[in-house]
Amino acid sequence: MKPTEIVRAWTDPEYRAGLSPAERAEVPDHPSGMVELSDADLDSVAGGRPCEVTTYGTYTSLGWRCIANSSRC
Repeated sequence: MKPTEIVRAWTDPEYRAGLSPAERAEVPDHPSGMVELSDADLDSVAGGRPCEVTTYGTYTSLGWRCIANSSRC
């Protein structure tokens, strides 16, 4: 398999799905490691928790203006 085909298989899900099982077996693991994370993995990091974002604003002659924005995760 050519290097361009390997990179395309890594980056293009439709192309990868169109490969035969033998061709998919030729594609090496992506050098950066796992590309997709499961929901369980995402729930275990701070970014996976629900956040409360509160924005306070005031209305001026020019429209709404944000004067404070807070986030609690």
